[in-house]
Amino acid sequence: MAVTIHGSYGALLWDRRWREKRERIINRDNGRCIFCASTEDLIVHHKRYHVTEEGKKYVPWAYDDKYLITVCKKCHQAGHNKYEVPIIIIKNK
Repeated sequence: MAVTIHGSYGALLWDRRWREKRERIINRDNGRCIFCASTEDLIVHHKRYHVTEEGKKYVPWAYDDKYLITVCKKCHQAGHNKYEVPIIIIKNK
């Protein structure tokens, strides 16, 4: 599900659909960072981003759970400093 975003991406993270998905992913990962096992400052991270051929970004909750992981703020920042998140172009059907 792609969407033209009006406003900030951060605003989408307050959407009920993202909050519910976020909670489900954190529970799946036993409430811990998958890298260091911290239970503090948890973030649900997208392992890749989906974009349509027209350049529209997918909304955060539209991703399959297998593309989401629980990380702490420290590991999240370290990962972004070291690696780029792949962007996958989703072809129109």
